[in-house]
Amino acid sequence: MSTTFGSLAGRTAVVTGAASGMGEATARLLAAQGARVALLARRAERLGTLAEKIAAGGGQALAVTADVTDDASVRAAADRIRAAYGRVDLVVNAAGVMLPNPIDAGRSDEWARMVDTNLTGALRIIDAFRDDLLAAGAEGRPADLVNVSSIGAHLTFPGYAVYSATKAALTHLSASLRAEFGPRKVRVTNIEPGLTDTELGGHIDNPELSAQLDGMFQAFPDTLTSEDIADLIAYVTSRPARVNLRQVIVLPTGQA
Repeated sequence: MSTTFGSLAGRTAVVTGAASGMGEATARLLAAQGARVALLARRAERLGTLAEKIAAGGGQALAVTADVTDDASVRAAADRIRAAYGRVDLVVNAAGVMLPNPIDAGRSDEWARMVDTNLTGALRIIDAFRDDLLAAGAEGRPADLVNVSSIGAHLTFPGYAVYSATKAALTHLSASLRAEFGPRKVRVTNIEPGLTDTELGGHIDNPELSAQLDGMFQAFPDTLTSEDIADLIAYVTSRPARVNLRQVIVLPTGQA
């Protein structure tokens, strides 16, 4: 993993889903590179532990318990972050949930949760920090919005229809926002990882699909790690402000 992204020093970042996986790894790396990082997730204890570890390593982190599916929670989180750190210039939407089941299982509870977290949750965060990003761009400073989508936005996997649909929507949202924000000097990057070792698979309650995912990890033992995705996010957000890596599809070499 790369170790120096000097242009991240002094920036102020918000990372959702920071309690685990890609969000946690991204928060660690951004902080290690000198950014002030607001950690957003629902699990307060894990956020507190992460903030302590970042501080012990000489970084700056603010643990903010928030639920991206709740408007008031997101607004309160944004207010707290600005009170502590001022305006934000780097936003990473890494919060997500993957709950696969066949459509004929009729799991409308799972459908609603995935749409509200993966898509509407990202929109809530974008809305909360949009003006901050636009202000940074107007001032000639780097301004970044990074959305973590999935290779599922393009490929079909039986049982994953709704999850993939939410990621396809996020990918298209990123493209549309790029058209709106790019002329105002805000970069929008959409990242689509393939098979990555995170805790998402632990949320699956369908035994057959859970075993199928386990089989994929056995077939491709050299999967991506959360640190790989964090490294990529640090890379794209540390490029000169004139450079926007707009779409990055990243797969394990064996899966590619």
